[in-house]
Amino acid sequence: MKPARPKSARSRSLAIGTRAVGAVALALTLASCSLFGGGSGGGSGAATSGAASGQADASIAAAAPAELRSFYSQRIDWKPCESSFQCAKINVPLDYSKPDGDHIELAAIKLPTKGNKKGTLLVNPGGPGGSGYDFVRDAANTNISEKVRSAYDIVGFDPRGVKRSAPVTCLTDAERDASRAKTYALDTDAGLQAALADNKAIAAKCAENTGPVLGQIDTVSAAKDLDILRGVVNDAKLNYLGYSYGTLLGATYASLFPDNVGRLVLDGALDPSLSYEELTAGQTVAFDKALHTYVANCQQTSGCPMTGSAEDGVQQIRNAINAAEANPLPSKDGRKVSGSTFVSGLIIPLYNNDNWPILTRALGQALAGDGTGMMQLADFGADRDPSGTYTSNSSFAFNAINCLDYPMVTDTASMRAEDQKLRQLSPTLGYYFAYGGTNCKDWPYKNVRTPAPVEYKGSAPIVVVGTTGDPATPVEWASSLRKQLGNASLLTWKGEGHTAYGRSNSCIGNAVDDYLVDGKTPADNTVC
Repeated sequence: MKPARPKSARSRSLAIGTRAVGAVALALTLASCSLFGGGSGGGSGAATSGAASGQADASIAAAAPAELRSFYSQRIDWKPCESSFQCAKINVPLDYSKPDGDHIELAAIKLPTKGNKKGTLLVNPGGPGGSGYDFVRDAANTNISEKVRSAYDIVGFDPRGVKRSAPVTCLTDAERDASRAKTYALDTDAGLQAALADNKAIAAKCAENTGPVLGQIDTVSAAKDLDILRGVVNDAKLNYLGYSYGTLLGATYASLFPDNVGRLVLDGALDPSLSYEELTAGQTVAFDKALHTYVANCQQTSGCPMTGSAEDGVQQIRNAINAAEANPLPSKDGRKVSGSTFVSGLIIPLYNNDNWPILTRALGQALAGDGTGMMQLADFGADRDPSGTYTSNSSFAFNAINCLDYPMVTDTASMRAEDQKLRQLSPTLGYYFAYGGTNCKDWPYKNVRTPAPVEYKGSAPIVVVGTTGDPATPVEWASSLRKQLGNASLLTWKGEGHTAYGRSNSCIGNAVDDYLVDGKTPADNTVC
């Protein structure tokens, strides 16, 4: 999941957002990257920078469905890129029900191994909407161990609809700024109708600017792409590391291609059986818990702007959010920090406890009447750089994929009831997680997936990883996914933040490394 974060004023619902990397959860994206610093760009671990070409092994292509063999047997030209990486484009069908129809290209990047290659490890950092290309380029050298990098080529890709791969395209940067600046009193009829009208207009622009691919970026289609990627890198079995939403993609793959599963690590697990509304409720509780944990920790340090008990501190934050709703805070660039923008900034650092000091500074400013820090955090979550440029389409891809993957409650009475329920679960955050149905009510394509327990009949064991203090994918979801998969092992980190591998401890790191490299599956219910 991408960060469960309010993506804009128009999209209050945070559900299913889980960037797995970085504090943000970049809805992307990796929980261990520093909030305002990239991972390791060029790549001390990269191998050759020369071009490489490859034709799929004939036996791999022969095992593919007849109507798709041309995709599995395509020749891939890996060309030098990004200083010390290799990049390529992979053709996949636009619509798998019409494989002879239009094609789209997926952008992929490879960090070649310097060691004795066992195969390729495909990586998805979360979302939906996270760029695997960016993750491998910026963080593979720091988030994936040397042991794994010595055994595998590491390949990241932008899933269909994301950034470089037939991207969902909706608004200009100026229009995105304007959309994020709008506020709606969604608990009033006038406010709800205004939000619905604006969302309908945005959906129409998405359809116009994106084209037919907008209806073909569901997770099942992305999982079928994943098998073509497996084939073109010449692996008979899929080796895969998926964070957050990437666990849903991986679990979907396992259900569709059980005999092709190699070594799958699903970290920060989603529960495929839960409805969108159930996921939202789970995240609401988990983020509220994370906020209380953060405040209690802050109050043990000098300079914390929240006083009294942890509950007192959370109330002070709640008061500040309410005040920003009534009178938005100024920021240094002239933009205003509304209540929803405040919450967007508030939850981003909760994805990674290493970034709590950044949140403390921003809250100190906000409580003193300056919204600059909270605006910077909200911009980071929206992938907006200081120049005003949006560096990804993750917000739009997030919404578009979720609208295809989940049937959502969109009638007014049910959304109002959900609002009241979420406010009870979290008086501070609940309202800002509500009304997710407004994003899909007038979406041009209906959902094609219905949540259900995943079924996996393969012989290769899968490793599921959960974190006890994960705000975006509550640890209970990892336990549920492990049970659904059956042939799986659950690994749990007693820690804070979203996801574990690459940002936790040697217990988790060694267990994952030993599984990926040596095939040693950790004992089920191992706790680190």
